[in-house]
Amino acid sequence: MRFAVSYNPAFHGLEGLVAFARHAEACGFEGLLLPEHLASRPGAELGGWEIPPTLPYADPLECLAHVAAVTDRLLLGTGVLLLPYHQPVTLAKRLATLDVLSGGRLRLVTVGVGALPHEASAAGVDYRTRGRRADEALDVLRLLWTGGPEGVSHHGEFVEFDELCSYPKPVGTIPIRVGGSSRAAARRAGLRGDGWFPGGSLTAEDRVALFDLVRETAAASGRPAPDYTRWGSTDLTPEAVDALATEGVTRVVVSAAGADPQEWLDELSAFAAKFLSHA
Repeated sequence: MRFAVSYNPAFHGLEGLVAFARHAEACGFEGLLLPEHLASRPGAELGGWEIPPTLPYADPLECLAHVAAVTDRLLLGTGVLLLPYHQPVTLAKRLATLDVLSGGRLRLVTVGVGALPHEASAAGVDYRTRGRRADEALDVLRLLWTGGPEGVSHHGEFVEFDELCSYPKPVGTIPIRVGGSSRAAARRAGLRGDGWFPGGSLTAEDRVALFDLVRETAAASGRPAPDYTRWGSTDLTPEAVDALATEGVTRVVVSAAGADPQEWLDELSAFAAKFLSHA
């Protein structure tokens, strides 16, 4: 089992990001994931919770570039990047650049399709098309990253280009995991994802059924089985981790829930002492 951590600047603040990332690296955590929201509006709700419109959701890729400069080994990722709201040619360049600057550490990218219609509208995207846009964007990213100096072409529903070259290239391959708790997300993970990262609102039975769908879809397409990431908390017990491993989970992403920055660091230290052999 691998363990990564999540940091949300909207709740934890940007000023604590560097200390949190450095401490997570020192504790032996695999990586750091950051969330994304483009914009809010008064009264917006997500999962039945009203989102305060003043929450400072910072750009995750800008934050990860900052983290890359102050860490050495920590893998970098998103949880989740709202893929349909990014122009994929531009995003391919941004992700590849970050991967090069970090020495090939952009290895925990997870993408989702978003659940707030006002974000789609603000990005100029028809909310009803976001799943198809995500599928096409995944194809475009990989096409541009693997294309040579002769250029590559793509003629899709949302993106078109001919003989396009995109450099720099990533350091090796940037894995892209698919987030989401729907059957569509599970199928997307099986068809195009390097892993599946569901949300936390599923029942145990739903998670088993959806992960079966992920693996069945991948097998039917001749692809290797994607890995399986789950959210967790710093109070996880060894028994709970063993149960997750039995379900096929290969990575757990934990979040600190303390009241202040020192408590967040203490939570990471305590968790590492239980589960990370070199902490």
